[in-house]
Amino acid sequence: MLDAPAGGRTSDRSAPRRTGGRWIEEWDPEDEPFWAAQGERIARRNLWFSVLCEHIGFSVWTLWSVLVLFMGPEYGIDPAGKFFLASMATLVGSAVRVPYTFAVARFGGRNWTVFSASLLLVPAVAAFVVMRPGTPYWTFLLCAALSGLGGGNFASSMTNINSFFPLRRKGWALGLNAGGGNLGVPVVQLAGLAVIGAAGGPRLLIGIYLPAILVAVGCAVRYMDNLATVRNDTGAAREALRDPHTWIMALLYVGTFGSFIGYSFAFGLVLQTQFGRTPLAAASVTFVGPLLGSLVRPVGGRLADRYGGARITLWNFVAMAAATALVALASVRASLALFTAAFIVLFALSGLGNGATYRMIPAIFRTRATARGLTGEAAAAYGRRLSGAAMGLIGAVGAAGGLGINLAFRQSFQTAGTGTAAFLAFLAGYALCYGVTWTVYVRRSAAGTREVPEERPIPA
Repeated sequence: MLDAPAGGRTSDRSAPRRTGGRWIEEWDPEDEPFWAAQGERIARRNLWFSVLCEHIGFSVWTLWSVLVLFMGPEYGIDPAGKFFLASMATLVGSAVRVPYTFAVARFGGRNWTVFSASLLLVPAVAAFVVMRPGTPYWTFLLCAALSGLGGGNFASSMTNINSFFPLRRKGWALGLNAGGGNLGVPVVQLAGLAVIGAAGGPRLLIGIYLPAILVAVGCAVRYMDNLATVRNDTGAAREALRDPHTWIMALLYVGTFGSFIGYSFAFGLVLQTQFGRTPLAAASVTFVGPLLGSLVRPVGGRLADRYGGARITLWNFVAMAAATALVALASVRASLALFTAAFIVLFALSGLGNGATYRMIPAIFRTRATARGLTGEAAAAYGRRLSGAAMGLIGAVGAAGGLGINLAFRQSFQTAGTGTAAFLAFLAGYALCYGVTWTVYVRRSAAGTREVPEERPIPA
């Protein structure tokens, strides 16, 4: 998904020119008078309702992280089978992010949000129908895979909101959009806790979300806009695919967002499997980590706006490695208190890193434009084109990190009966991400190496 420069500017920049069907024909957020007059108000309105729809999408995507807690012995599914259910949801959620990214430019941000939010009814209704003992395992796998459609909403939402805001506000806007969406994870887990505590069944939990989906769809229809200046650009997509920084940032996003979504699915299952916690006991703490991780994601974006995303990302990986070492130690010593506390800290750090890492993307490609000799609006347009294309690819690979985490847990519990081996593997992964961030974005930037884009902090 790429932004083409707005053409045919009029002398009156106080209001965007519209066509029918809630399409805005001209949009230039880098024009400060335009932004101050009406641009900011329109962008914020689209942001809030984008957050709502993405929030519901995340809840549907991670619905099975709660449903597996209801699946007692009568379902006949062992822990490895439950981890595999979570893996199916993360696999589909990562795969659909690429087409969802390009759908924004093809159909319009508002139009695609309406359609993709409506599509959430499919996995919700399917889960409502099959969620009972005696259902074949393959049916559960299919329904878990369908829930992955909710994971695609993140990619289209982030791509859409990236087009509405100027570069100096992208860290805040993208962090808030993603953080509000990520909150769908702890909210569905809190709802699951309430249902379990009330001795309700899984269908009650699913039933809560059916009207919520309809509300989100109605709000998108009523309050969101399409940007006519956003166009698919296959040339920029190919250029983003060839750019090594797309894949470097994808690796770093595996370390941050991949951790967040993978742990969101796995935390409750690990507590049940390794520490013997009841469904109610597991659900009573499972939501805390995703909640903190979601709330601090905008903070990561804001810190990256001020100090530079590379620096915040670098030290965040150091902290994530330290927290993971504590989790592994707690796993070896079977210390539930230390394990829970360290895991929650790890969740919060993954959220902070999400905001900082994602903020790096538009800054890197804007710097690439400058290195090519572009200035002003031409540089901004080039940066938006490339970052828009790269975001979908980076988001898809990052979400696939959640698949890797759940498969690692599945293998670790199958072979050793604990998650210790998986945590040691995650520790090595964070060390790799630290080394890459230092080598590519911090060390060379500090040395003034011109061949590598320098990710600079943007004044507030």
